[in-house]
Amino acid sequence: MAIYKIVEAEDDLLREKAKRVTKLGRNIEKLLDNMRDTMYANKGVGLAAPQIGVSKRVIVVDVGQGLVELINPEIIDVDGMQTDAEGCLSIPGMVGDVTRAAWVKVRGLDRKGNEIELEAEGFFARALQHEIDHLDGILFIDKATNLRKV
Repeated sequence: MAIYKIVEAEDDLLREKAKRVTKLGRNIEKLLDNMRDTMYANKGVGLAAPQIGVSKRVIVVDVGQGLVELINPEIIDVDGMQTDAEGCLSIPGMVGDVTRAAWVKVRGLDRKGNEIELEAEGFFARALQHEIDHLDGILFIDKATNLRKV
């Protein structure tokens, strides 16, 4: 598979709402494979398609519980609040404190087009929210306090 260059914050694509995936097939499967490989190669825990220059509503996440791939993901329920430090592959060398839901329920499609729902809490919930934000042109720095270099 291919390892893509990560698009950084000054690129306008990261501020656009990504396009909904309307056709599944080999191209989306290849995109998911390349996103996975790019995320792991960059030691990330999540990646959204716009971060590799592709305006599609596709994310991959792996916080140590195995790879999750979601097409057209949407948050359908939330509960609680948590604040913690976040960083982003598209904003290297910066972290900030971001408040997000402590628990989320997310709905999307898997690579074969099957609808899936998953519930996540803690770091997994944070990662899903962070990546779904990317699909709407929102960066963690838009929500962060105490931005600092690492």
